[in-house]
Amino acid sequence: MRAPLLEIREKLGSFRESLIGCLCLLQERLKQRDEAGEAREVLELLLDTFHVVSKVEKLIKELPNCVPSNGGQDDRESRESQSMLLERIASEMNRLKFYISHAKNMPFIENMEKRIMNVSSLLDASLGNCLVDGLENKDVNAIYNCLRAYAAIDNTKNAEETFRLSVVGPLIRKVIPENAASGVVSGSSGNELEEDYVKIKKYIEDDCKFLLDISSIENSGLHVSSFLANSILKEVHSAIQKGKPVVFSPGRPSVFLKNYKASLDFLAHLEGYCPSRAEVVKFRSEAAYVDFMKQWNVGVYFSLRFQEIAGALDSALSVGGLVPVASDKRKPQDLILKQSASLLECLRSCWRDDVLVLSCSDKFLRLSLQLISRFSSWLSAGLAARKATDNVGSNTGFEWAVSAVPDDLVYIVHDLNCLVEEVCGDYLEHILELLKSCPAEVCDFVKQSILQGGTSLKGHLPIVMSAIIDTIVEKSAEDLRQLKGITATYRMTNKPLPVRHSPYISGVLRPLKEFLEGERSATCLTNEMRNELLQGAVLEITQRYNDLVSELVSMSRRTESSLQKLRLGAQRRAGASSDVSDHNLSDTDKICMQLFLDIQEYARSLSLLGLDAASLPPYQSLWQCVAPAERQNTISF
Repeated sequence: MRAPLLEIREKLGSFRESLIGCLCLLQERLKQRDEAGEAREVLELLLDTFHVVSKVEKLIKELPNCVPSNGGQDDRESRESQSMLLERIASEMNRLKFYISHAKNMPFIENMEKRIMNVSSLLDASLGNCLVDGLENKDVNAIYNCLRAYAAIDNTKNAEETFRLSVVGPLIRKVIPENAASGVVSGSSGNELEEDYVKIKKYIEDDCKFLLDISSIENSGLHVSSFLANSILKEVHSAIQKGKPVVFSPGRPSVFLKNYKASLDFLAHLEGYCPSRAEVVKFRSEAAYVDFMKQWNVGVYFSLRFQEIAGALDSALSVGGLVPVASDKRKPQDLILKQSASLLECLRSCWRDDVLVLSCSDKFLRLSLQLISRFSSWLSAGLAARKATDNVGSNTGFEWAVSAVPDDLVYIVHDLNCLVEEVCGDYLEHILELLKSCPAEVCDFVKQSILQGGTSLKGHLPIVMSAIIDTIVEKSAEDLRQLKGITATYRMTNKPLPVRHSPYISGVLRPLKEFLEGERSATCLTNEMRNELLQGAVLEITQRYNDLVSELVSMSRRTESSLQKLRLGAQRRAGASSDVSDHNLSDTDKICMQLFLDIQEYARSLSLLGLDAASLPPYQSLWQCVAPAERQNTISF
């Protein structure tokens, strides 16, 4: 079988070589055909390019025949004819650009480059002249055709610039001349823009709106936002920079803010010409809009306002004493101290119309909270320094707290109550009204932040009340120190058993009574606070009284015990009887009786204040300490 198989292999190999040869020849012919097709396409492209260039040159030569004369209706017809011809030329130029983009770097195209540039420049010049003529005569059809022509050659920037230079520029210069910065221009509004914007809005409505209406027509090829930004706003921006550059300076915050808000109102007016929300978004994204907004450095403005507002509060808090606000007719809700009034004024300043910039509302919120924190720190540090009166050096800057009497501290309590009510009430509502356009979660965050600030102010009330109580207690303690005189009165003096209370007892509660009966306490403290202060002070005074009496009785009994031992020793040495049962009451018994009479009178004084002494734990301990044995279980006076 080898011979037949070899023969078959030889035939198959020969057939395969023949087939490969045919395939290569076929591929070569197909490649030649493709190359010929490509060459034909290039040739056709070059021919089309040549024909288009020739056609454009021919059409451009027809333009001089369309120049309008001075014949009214003929002028309009001529402008329309010229604009239609320009739109046709622009369409051909658009086709020419397409051909050129597909035939780059070809010698034929490079040789025609000069002709292409020539027709392009002629078209731009003719379009510009035709558009200017149409704008001057407000020829809607001519303008519409010119806009479509600009859109066809993708050169809308030239249309916007032509409108800016020929129409917008002269109008704006009437309002803001280039030499307005010298301050000698007749009718100039100084460094304020509000009146200028009113005039500019009138000019836009009378002399620019017609073009905006045309550009809003479907298939006009241009956008309203483009003319608003690149023609009107750009020219206004340029005029302000040249005529009134100082308005962009935040050095005079009030004037800066007034101009800034007037500018935002002007931008909102321009946005009113946009036919859709998408056009508004496009207007705001234009470079001219962004550049104009960058001129208003609201960051520096806020820094100046921060220094102004925070500095005013610091100045008020740096005063050495608590200064009442001068007022002939003060209402109950009015603040009394200048420090508190300054805080509220500074807080309100942050959200006044002539201060607030809504885009910086987060910063003004932070400033508001910082003002509350600064006031709280001033109050806390002062009250802490008041307690540390032994360390003189630490009281520097807090003399107001060290020297304040209870009547002064009452003013602080009154103002804290008023501040908390205002901050958590009308002040918060005012802020939320200003921010009502913000998302709900933002408003909720603002609300919680302000309420937290009010809570921090309210947290100082117990500390101030405690400071008042401490001062009253210290004054009462001065009378309680006379307790030591009772020991000297009855120790080894053979005085009879006392029958009435000591004179000092009438002065123990006098500071508290005088405070509660005072005008400031009556007008500045609520009944709840007066009761709280009364109970707190009485507890402290009674506790102090109890400590002193306990110490005095304990010492008296130790002394009595020592003296008793001495007597017994002396009697034994003398051989006398040691029976002392017949002796009179001891000095300690007399002292305790005097103290017992005193605490009964003290209890009667408390009852005049509406308090039941028997319900006070310190008084119960006091009674147990000095009451006779038969009266230990019943407190009565």
